[in-house]
Amino acid sequence: MKFLLVFLIVLIVAWRWRTWRETAHLEKKASRVGSISSAEMVPCQHCGLHLPISEAVVGKLGPYCSNDHRLKVEP
Repeated sequence: MKFLLVFLIVLIVAWRWRTWRETAHLEKKASRVGSISSAEMVPCQHCGLHLPISEAVVGKLGPYCSNDHRLKVEP
């Protein structure tokens, strides 16, 4: 009877540890995915290519994918 009680306690502790570990892994994965997908995408005014706003070249008429496209549209 004593061994059964010890076995059940070990089983419960292992189950709780595994559940905690999986939850932590899923939260970490969700935070990574959230940070990647939260970047705002904008289209280039010349070719229509969508790119993150942080990488866009901003001109008078809007965002562009490169300085060459900005110069073609805005003289």
